[in-house]
Amino acid sequence: MTAGEGGTSQAALACDNLTKRFGGLEAVKDVTLNVSVGERRAIIGPNGAGKTTFFSLVSGLYPVTAGTIHLLGNDITKLPTHKRTSLGLSRTFQITNLFPTLSVMENLVVATLGLRPMKFSMLKPASRYRDLYARAEEVLESVGMTEKSKEVVKNLSHGEQRQVEISLALVSNPRVLLLDEPTAGLSPAESATMTELIHKLDPQMTILIIEHDMDVALQVAKRITVFHEGRVFEEGDTDAIRGSERVQEIYFGTEE
Repeated sequence: MTAGEGGTSQAALACDNLTKRFGGLEAVKDVTLNVSVGERRAIIGPNGAGKTTFFSLVSGLYPVTAGTIHLLGNDITKLPTHKRTSLGLSRTFQITNLFPTLSVMENLVVATLGLRPMKFSMLKPASRYRDLYARAEEVLESVGMTEKSKEVVKNLSHGEQRQVEISLALVSNPRVLLLDEPTAGLSPAESATMTELIHKLDPQMTILIIEHDMDVALQVAKRITVFHEGRVFEEGDTDAIRGSERVQEIYFGTEE
């Protein structure tokens, strides 16, 4: 089965008729989306299109109103967030969510600790948590942040903080990674660094990325899903979406 076809057996992520209502507002409407294992999929669309709400449904932050979600063949529609994490799902957020007064390493160690049934004390020697530090060091090396491991997070640039946030999402060794606007607020140079980082991630990992910058989306993904008014408006490979007059009209037509 390829992305976009029915069924869930070979999909990393399969959403069927997914709907979310907030009172009288239908933020996500009958979304059916299938993403293959190892695929890089971008989700784009104008502000208010339902992209982040969709991510919140998949990650378990919001309960669904209707429809189903399957992760690697497992029905996760009603599972809490931590259960979805244990099954291989991880997510970043549009607004950076870090411990600003801790070092980069400490942020990752705390994130790794959250995946395990043990307590952590900063007063105990690091040797007591050797495996936690080893995992943190491995992830920092993979994103090119080893030299920043002892830096206090609040002293990092915005782009570096974004890299740390992705590192936090990677400590659980996810099989499906959701990236919500990873280049938001970044300079062109920082955006280029982030794009390169995403390209270097494990090719076996499935990545869905919400990206307001269409140029970035077209660089990191091979297939694009366009949201508009809570629905899947159009879907196709990068060339098809780049040349779509319908997408140009709703996507760029909303930009002032």
